[in-house]
Amino acid sequence: MTMHRVLVVEDDRKISLLLAEQLRKYHYEVQTIEDFDRIMEEFEAFDPHIVLLDVNLPSYDGYYWCRQLRQLTTCPIIFVSARSGEMDQIFALENGGDDFITKPFHYEIVLAKIRSHLRRTYGEYATKQEERVVKVGKLQLYLERMELHIAKEEIPLQKKECTILELLMRNYPKLVTREQLLEDLWDDQSFVDENTLNVNMTRVRKKLADYKVTSTIETVRGAGYRLNISAEES
Repeated sequence: MTMHRVLVVEDDRKISLLLAEQLRKYHYEVQTIEDFDRIMEEFEAFDPHIVLLDVNLPSYDGYYWCRQLRQLTTCPIIFVSARSGEMDQIFALENGGDDFITKPFHYEIVLAKIRSHLRRTYGEYATKQEERVVKVGKLQLYLERMELHIAKEEIPLQKKECTILELLMRNYPKLVTREQLLEDLWDDQSFVDENTLNVNMTRVRKKLADYKVTSTIETVRGAGYRLNISAEES
């Protein structure tokens, strides 16, 4: 039986600990956020199946963090907030949330919502469809799993890493322009810093290197990027 991982992003320490305690009773693996400047790092390290997210948080609100998380994941995000207004719930859904629970809440409701979203996303009610795979040489990119397979290696990817590799592999051996990448990676390019694409490309290159994949991503100065397949992986 899979132990599903739940990330709790709640700045009220009492509520956070109580939620974690209740969820662990039902055999969920739970992590709570303590440093709210490191939400993204904590998310990537824990790789949760579902997120419980408060709206009122230090520095940036939950809507902001939901948009940031949506750049990495499609996992269910449930807002849990004392705000009960209609517009608050609309903002939550429009910023990438899947559900909204108002405080004070009954733990049975939280547990029921979590079970429901996990069933629809990963379990018996998950949409069954033919798995999409992009293949170039010995590289196989499984889009729904967000995994790159080569030989016996199964390399886990974050959402943007998967998108970058999909574009490069679908267009191989042609190059992909920076404009194409920006358009597929971000809905609104006007708010994307020029260096953000470089940072994401560096992460993909590092991940390939960490798993000893000798194929490389070549920078074509002033034009874009191109995937180079090594002889042993062609």
